[in-house]
Amino acid sequence: MKIVSANQQIALTPLAGGVSSDIYRADLPSGVVCVKRALPRLRVAADWTAPVDRNRYEVEWMRVVGAVVPSAVPALLGEDRIASAFAMEWFPPGRYPVWKAKLMDGTAAEAIAARVGDVLGRIHAATADRRDIAERFPTDALFHALRLDPYLVTAARAHPDRAERLYAVVAVTASTKRTLVHGDFSPKNILAGPDGPVVLDAECAWFGDPAFDLAFVLNHLLLKAAWQPPRQASYRAMAEALVAAYRAHVRWEPWPALDARTAALLPALMLARVDGKSPVEYLSDVSRALVRTFAREALSAPPASLADLVHSFAP
Repeated sequence: MKIVSANQQIALTPLAGGVSSDIYRADLPSGVVCVKRALPRLRVAADWTAPVDRNRYEVEWMRVVGAVVPSAVPALLGEDRIASAFAMEWFPPGRYPVWKAKLMDGTAAEAIAARVGDVLGRIHAATADRRDIAERFPTDALFHALRLDPYLVTAARAHPDRAERLYAVVAVTASTKRTLVHGDFSPKNILAGPDGPVVLDAECAWFGDPAFDLAFVLNHLLLKAAWQPPRQASYRAMAEALVAAYRAHVRWEPWPALDARTAALLPALMLARVDGKSPVEYLSDVSRALVRTFAREALSAPPASLADLVHSFAP
């Protein structure tokens, strides 16, 4: 990537938490950078493989979003497509804590959730119905391999009596082409920076249904409520703040249509995070059972709106 010369010393320190990639802190003579390389097999219990060329679309997502919300993505410093690797700006953890950590320790505020919703809405609004952006992300097969199959299709196999509904959600999601989608818009991939959220890990980037990103992040807030029932009011308030900030940017389609698709997708993703290929690690057996029961019931009788769904979830 021509970031250092052959005779310069570098120190590589592996970073924890990467499921789908090797991620390193690289200490260079010029300073610290972060280097990421895609893995052909993800580090989960299930057999889950994916093409390593997904790195190029993560880089492309960073380029597109960097032109929309520059503060919301790392600066791209170099790319090596042959090695399926790239280098990006390093964010000191002390100044840029992971949003998931703040949600888990109870220090996250509604204001952070609102800023996350605002950034997501701005990205979707700026890329909505843009053919030029769609042509840069021919990733339907990759999105199916990384998201629809391991999450929703796997959940359908685990719950054959809900399979018809889950496959219907897959069909709607796969056929809806409106905006640039991150695909892994999760609190673990969002830094709570001093100038606003910084979004990482866009390996699943896809031009498709904006409801997927919105449902994906809301799912994590509801799962935290199941994990910590005493804080459920706080997590619910964060979900509402995020949706309100996001909704302010929705101009590409009527809000009720997007709202309904998100409300239908959210319980499917909830079920996927307890019975898919990548179950969340922090739920107890009791909490997992509560989420499973709620998601199955919501799939049978889809809520009319996100507000109805969020308010009806009371672990």
